[in-house]
Amino acid sequence: MDKAASLYHTHHRFHIPVMGTGFTLDTPLRVAQFGISSVMSLVDDMLIERIRKHYCKVYGLPYEVIVQSHPDARAARITAWLNLVQDKVDEQVAAIKALPFLPEGEENNKTLYFSYLPDTSPVKQLYLRWQAAATPEKPALEAELNDCIVAGMLDVNIMTKLDRLPYGKDGLPLPTEFSDAKAALRGFALSRARGNMVFSAGINPTLYGSLEQFPDFYPTQGPDGVEAPKKGVTLKVTDYRSSMIQGRFLAKKGIEVREFRIESALNCGGHAFASDGFLIGPIVQEFADNREKFPEMFEPLIENSFKKKGLEYPAARKNRRIDVTAQGGIGNQGEMRRVLDGANGGFGLDATGWGSPFLLVPEVTSLDQHTRDQLAAAREEDLYQSDASPLGILFNNLRGSSSEEWTHKQIETGRPGSACPKGYLVSNTEFTEKPICTASKEYQALKLKALGYEAVPALAGANPALKYIYAKQCICDQLGNGALIEMGETAERAPVSVCPGPNIAYFDRMYTMREMIDHIYGRGPSLVPADRPHMFAKDLRLYVDYYERLVTKHTLVGDPTADYLREFKENLETGMRYYAPLLSGTPFPGENFASLAAEISQQSLRLEELWLSVAPEAEREAGVAALATSAP
Repeated sequence: MDKAASLYHTHHRFHIPVMGTGFTLDTPLRVAQFGISSVMSLVDDMLIERIRKHYCKVYGLPYEVIVQSHPDARAARITAWLNLVQDKVDEQVAAIKALPFLPEGEENNKTLYFSYLPDTSPVKQLYLRWQAAATPEKPALEAELNDCIVAGMLDVNIMTKLDRLPYGKDGLPLPTEFSDAKAALRGFALSRARGNMVFSAGINPTLYGSLEQFPDFYPTQGPDGVEAPKKGVTLKVTDYRSSMIQGRFLAKKGIEVREFRIESALNCGGHAFASDGFLIGPIVQEFADNREKFPEMFEPLIENSFKKKGLEYPAARKNRRIDVTAQGGIGNQGEMRRVLDGANGGFGLDATGWGSPFLLVPEVTSLDQHTRDQLAAAREEDLYQSDASPLGILFNNLRGSSSEEWTHKQIETGRPGSACPKGYLVSNTEFTEKPICTASKEYQALKLKALGYEAVPALAGANPALKYIYAKQCICDQLGNGALIEMGETAERAPVSVCPGPNIAYFDRMYTMREMIDHIYGRGPSLVPADRPHMFAKDLRLYVDYYERLVTKHTLVGDPTADYLREFKENLETGMRYYAPLLSGTPFPGENFASLAAEISQQSLRLEELWLSVAPEAEREAGVAALATSAP
């Protein structure tokens, strides 16, 4: 087996993206031993420290607390956790290698390792050869198979916009290298973890520039020649143009991008960073059309950076294939094949990300059972894009979550807001010189006073401005409670915030890890109904919903401008036209093309009506007349 090949090409064709701050924090301890890659959030180092303490107890390891007064507490906590995870995963893989190969019908973790793999994997094919081989041939095949057993990647995520600069004991800001994002990067870079730094939420030049400090992000000379960087860089992106800007910026620093991870901006979990109306299908197509140009686009810049440092960029690193993957709303095997297959109109990408469905797989994610039950029962109307995030960015939410209930109770009792125990999302300086969080008691009290309220007004019947204030939830703390409750490290009554993608509406119970993996690879019956809307249809509908928000905002305050609304509309129309040839082709098994055709018909009309409500008068009159003429 080619050890230089991406795991996507030899092992699994999916990864588990970051979810919340705690839901996937220990996922590598659950799945990496089976060759499955997953992503841990580095937002909350306080949560990370509590979970490290928990697992030290579980594994009988010595635990030495890293206190807040430590000179580099955030980075040190992250390093300590990642070292624990990598060491334990290495032990798990060694244990699997030591297990015997069992005959068909018997099962151990070694059997599971190979049975979970997709049937197209060369490692799985080798295993099937072993099963069919005569007894004398088996030992050589077993040695080869044992060599193929490798751990999934221990990836980590930094949301680049979360780069708060903490304050020291003297009340002054700390030096910039102690900002949240830079400290998190340092924690990963100095750890033993083998994986990728996943950057999301756009470019952060000073953060990206700090990568140059760490040798693990550069190729090294090993005993067998030039080796890939010990740690890679993955860019989670929502459009092609900004992705190339980020890739070139990193290349000028001599940093290779290992993977472009395309995410549907709205049909995903967590924060929803909408693009300017670019639909997921055309975005993926643009990457597929241009990926062969990546070497000529980035490598001259990398080579020039090496020259400036008096180094030579290794020839072995040239013409390198950069992985391109997609995630956000993929729900069945047909849609996965649309992303992966290079024929029949497929995009030919390397892998897919499957996130929210795994919130219903207790073997894989950390979440309290009450919230899991709510997610299993949730339908489309229970999942909404809210104003809960103090960052002012749309945030995917679950109606009736214990976090939402707790927030409402605070208002009802006249004490709106949170005590802000962690402060990762502080950004507002409307009333204070030092930034505070818009979900905090301090901010909400000041805001209500500024609006002229003597007492706390009730939520029921509140005007839109009040509802926007009250919508803010303490997500940086409460996103971690679900994991702590499951581990028995906090009270079950603690409020739990959860941020599922809309796709979870079509999964309706708890699943085993085997069930979900078999669903992903199309082995056995589908776990979702046949009439579930196509991922492209859902993406389109969510974008027109978002456009309606923009139109409403334009009507109320004039921002965004009509010119921007026109551009947004035209981008959506271009995306809808892109799907027309696809609809005339043959769907992959399980793809609900009927839902996409119906959605295009419905949303194109809705989009036009929304635009005409704000269009210049002459255009509005002509458009209304045209709509009347075309009406049935």
